Amino acid sequence: MRRACNPQLRLDCPPIDAVPLNTNCRDEIIPILRALQHIYGDAQLRREILGLVGKDVNSTTSPKRGRSGLDYWQIIVLAAVRLGCNLDYDKLQNLAEEHRTLRRIMGVGDWQNEETVAFDWRRIRDNLAYLQPETLTKLNQRIVCAGHQLVPEAIAAVRGDSFVVETNIHYPTDSSLIGDGLRKMIKLSAALAKDYSLTGWRQHKYLLRHVRRQVHKISRLARAKGKGAAERLQEGYRELLAEAKNLLGRAGAIVLALQLRPTVSVLLQGRLAALQQYMQLTMKVCDNAQRRVLLGETVANEDKIFSIFETHTELIKRGKEPNPIQFGHNVLVVEDAVGFICHYEVVGRGVLDQDLVVPVMQKLQKRFQGKIKRASFDRGFHTPENQEKLAELVGQPCIPMKGEEGGRQQQEEATVGFRQARQNHPGVESAIGALQFGNGLERSRDRSERGYERYVGLGILGRNLQVLGKLLLVQEDPTCQASKSKRKRRAA
Repeated sequence: MRRACNPQLRLDCPPIDAVPLNTNCRDEIIPILRALQHIYGDAQLRREILGLVGKDVNSTTSPKRGRSGLDYWQIIVLAAVRLGCNLDYDKLQNLAEEHRTLRRIMGVGDWQNEETVAFDWRRIRDNLAYLQPETLTKLNQRIVCAGHQLVPEAIAAVRGDSFVVETNIHYPTDSSLIGDGLRKMIKLSAALAKDYSLTGWRQHKYLLRHVRRQVHKISRLARAKGKGAAERLQEGYRELLAEAKNLLGRAGAIVLALQLRPTVSVLLQGRLAALQQYMQLTMKVCDNAQRRVLLGETVANEDKIFSIFETHTELIKRGKEPNPIQFGHNVLVVEDAVGFICHYEVVGRGVLDQDLVVPVMQKLQKRFQGKIKRASFDRGFHTPENQEKLAELVGQPCIPMKGEEGGRQQQEEATVGFRQARQNHPGVESAIGALQFGNGLERSRDRSERGYERYVGLGILGRNLQVLGKLLLVQEDPTCQASKSKRKRRAA
């Protein structure tokens, strides 16, 4: 039976909004806990946030039936701390079990034992996985609105930029991708053959070792130099592709034999669908390898697969050191004057920065009722049309022109407001750096495309709660260590 939060006060736990915090501690968890206290103390905001979480957790079930799971409030606290402090699930479990103040914020009393309240990392992961990316967007919007009640003028100036959040994959090569696909095919086929008494896969462990040796051989040949290196590499690929063709045929025979059975259970249908998916991906990778290595063709990036497991991964050429090429997705963030990420989105495949400026600013002006007076973006967002349309949306637009000559002329003819916005714009790089190295958005550790979007939302949630918490702490005690920040409090 699920509940939003425990309405009954406990003798062994003070009220959540009255839990004492060590404000002389500079750890990032203190501002997050202070922001959570503020949310809990605002009854209307708390109801809205818990209502959103409840819709995700009990979207297809009744909260009045079944075993008692984590409260919606506990899910919010754990979601905030996970990437607010850039923790993996093991460290998050340890904090949930050992951090006294965090447990009190979650409403867990000192007298409750581990059997009564268990925070196994699998349980935490499964509960956080209920949160949908769209819900996290709404949660972030409500937190930003709560912050703007403290600093209403913060939304007057915004600045935006995009950065790459990588997917959690190894560097893709044709041979390694073929090896990944064959490895999954062999394991799934062998398991199906064992469960349904089919022959032909008794030596599946040998097949795995054989494929691994072939992939390692190609890796060595690819690094080799000298006469005949290209021919030897092609021969290695021919052997691997021949082995892949053989294994694909054997896996296809397994699928056909099981599909012809009189009754096929739902579980078996799911396992066959997974095997067929890996077969299709492996065939695609084999075709690309044959075209590129054996036939000498150039394969377009749109036709490539960069991961067998994270098929949504894009190749992004940023041209910036130390990582000119990255594998993941572009993420656009728009920061206000005090550091809140008031808008973020995972950029779709093939969408350029210059295609985002006007639609995003139209949404923001509508959402904030036209309160944005100044907006700055990098030169990658510039087109003459964007310059004109942005000037219609905000009083002081700032998008530098591309090209050295055009940029110099624009700077000479610029107003004081343009120059000031241009001077303050690099501060958004500081926000991106904080998101990457402080909130885990350098590389997504979650799987699947939806998991990737959820991960980005959790990172933004942690950052916004840190900003809100520091605003509250500095109002209560400007000298406390927990409210200190290396970043300027105002970007405008």
